[in-house]
Amino acid sequence: MGEPTEIQRGDAARADAAHDGGSEAARASTARQPEGATRAAQSRTAALRNRVRDQRRSPARPRIWFELALIGISYWLYSIVRNAVPEQEAVAQRNARWIWDLEHHLGIAVEHSINHAVDSVGWLITGMNYYYATLHFIITIGVLVWLYRSHPGRYVAARTVLFVTTGIALVGFYFFPLAPPRLMTGGGFIDTVQAHHTWGSFASGPAAHVSNLYAAMPSMHIGWSMWCGLAIFFLARRTWVRVLGLMYPLATLTVIISTANHFWMDAVGGEICLTVGFLTARWLYHEWVYKLPQVPARETTDRPVTVPEQWSEPTVSSARR
Repeated sequence: MGEPTEIQRGDAARADAAHDGGSEAARASTARQPEGATRAAQSRTAALRNRVRDQRRSPARPRIWFELALIGISYWLYSIVRNAVPEQEAVAQRNARWIWDLEHHLGIAVEHSINHAVDSVGWLITGMNYYYATLHFIITIGVLVWLYRSHPGRYVAARTVLFVTTGIALVGFYFFPLAPPRLMTGGGFIDTVQAHHTWGSFASGPAAHVSNLYAAMPSMHIGWSMWCGLAIFFLARRTWVRVLGLMYPLATLTVIISTANHFWMDAVGGEICLTVGFLTARWLYHEWVYKLPQVPARETTDRPVTVPEQWSEPTVSSARR
């Protein structure tokens, strides 16, 4: 009687199998939980990566209050850093003489002749003094506003170019102080602002006490004007406006040379900074600034679809008629 019968042994085997199967199912369920959590984490990471990629390829237009605050704070910091750099007059004069000698060696030292020739035409040089003092800011701000309103998909990348260009310029101001031609000892240049009693430079008159007189390399008048000119040329629709865009940096170059505020080489330095700015934006957004979508993808997909009013009226079935 004490020995198990065949039926009892079968029941015990089935019970053990059921117990083992349950344990395996529990272990499988436990094993699947971290794997599922890992897949969920990976999917979230992939979604975030895709979102960042889409944002880089089609940057959204920032809020206007954020942009105004950013530009205001950035220019405030730029002014503080630029004017806080030690002027180092002796070093600035030595660098100016080195630049002047280099231009003579290259055969492009024509700033002195242009400065004296234009200065002899009173109304022309006076207009250039006011041009130098005002359009540098007015045109740049105007182009920023235009890009924000009409080309929101390209605005952030274009603004990045401008910020990077200006940031590199600050490095140049610090490590390469340079006396402009009108302040170079023994250069024989005419300071057209003082000669014609016009306000046209933050480095002349009362403003000279709070401005760095030797922040001339690179020339941001050229860097900013070329940034504006390229934006207008590539994005404007009317041909005459595009032509004006190209003429603007050329006119600025003529002004900075005629007023003896910069050497030719300062303009070259400004163009180098701008080139680095465009390359940086190309790396960040995976596309050249002016080839980005005019309108961000988010604004085109979120825009509500409008239909004629009669389409939204409820239809009456023929059976009820």
